[in-house]
Amino acid sequence: MSFKKKIRFIHKWLGLTSGLIVFIVSITGCIYCFHDEIKDMTREWRTVPVQAKPYIAPSVLQKKAKELYPDIIQSMVIYGGEARPAFVYGIKGEDGYFIYFDPYSGDFMHMENLEEDFFHIVEHIHLYLLLPPEIGKHIVGVATIIFIFLLITGIIQWWPKKRKQLKDRLQVKWSAKWRRVNYDWHNVSGFYISIVALVIAATGLTFTYEWMGDAMYYGGNLGRNYPEERAEPVIDTTVTKGPVSVMDKAFAQTLKMAPTRGMYFIWDQGPKNAIIAGSYPNALEYHHQSNLQFHPVTGELVKELMYDDKSAGMKLQEMNYGLHTGQYFGLTGKIIAFIASLLAAAIPVTGFVIWWGRRNKKPKQGKTKKAVN
Repeated sequence: MSFKKKIRFIHKWLGLTSGLIVFIVSITGCIYCFHDEIKDMTREWRTVPVQAKPYIAPSVLQKKAKELYPDIIQSMVIYGGEARPAFVYGIKGEDGYFIYFDPYSGDFMHMENLEEDFFHIVEHIHLYLLLPPEIGKHIVGVATIIFIFLLITGIIQWWPKKRKQLKDRLQVKWSAKWRRVNYDWHNVSGFYISIVALVIAATGLTFTYEWMGDAMYYGGNLGRNYPEERAEPVIDTTVTKGPVSVMDKAFAQTLKMAPTRGMYFIWDQGPKNAIIAGSYPNALEYHHQSNLQFHPVTGELVKELMYDDKSAGMKLQEMNYGLHTGQYFGLTGKIIAFIASLLAAAIPVTGFVIWWGRRNKKPKQGKTKKAVN
């Protein structure tokens, strides 16, 4: 077999084994792409009027949430932005909950069970195929690696031997029979989305494999490591707690040290771990974050890592979600990611049609007669 025939053989069978998973992951990614915009249009509690008032302290929101839902174990308070509500995140059993409040008045707005949210379900299909996470994520991860290989082998097959053939390879011959149109569409769409699809697939692997996140970190740092920025602070648990709420003290310092009109979060990890606070310049965008860590008993600052002080590798890691969803490049990036995901979902379908057509191809009439004689 020639090199291209070997590639074609591998491409065919890997595509058949992973095609259904690639289709599911791609189409759910496509659906999820504009989930924030759709939620804003359909859920009134997602926005609030901007007021010239300070935010309600996190301890107040936690107290209100506890009074309303005493069975929910709280861990984090998020301030979504000047025009967005604050919400307390908590867990009851295996279900996660968002309890929304007006960030200026503290008035209760809504309680959301994440396990019943349509887009949360879509996200779990995308990440785990609705299987237990430890099983589903590896199935998706392996299928994603295969998809990356399929994109590369597909381009190798597609690449013309002669330069003058390139123009024909870059367009679909719409006047041909439907099987030829399907074949051209499979090849042409795969070529045009290849770069974007590779970025989406590679960044998606970080949700399954830690080594992919480490590869981004070391790649962004050109192989160098900065252990001080990834090290956890040492917490002295022998000190006594003061009268002021630690969460409130940590949040007040965060507002002063990392002021923004975007998002904040404040996360209580328990008495033996630092309270983590984060500041984002833009609402609903999870990059360019600055992080502060505070003593869980005294509320004193124990570690400061502002965005400008982070290494290139850590910045690249934190860009991962934005790159994966296209969000990092704004609305244009989301549209590109949406189209690429939609076309990626069609690739295994058109590929299966090509395989099925060749497998059930009827012999030409002349050859049939010759075989009979």
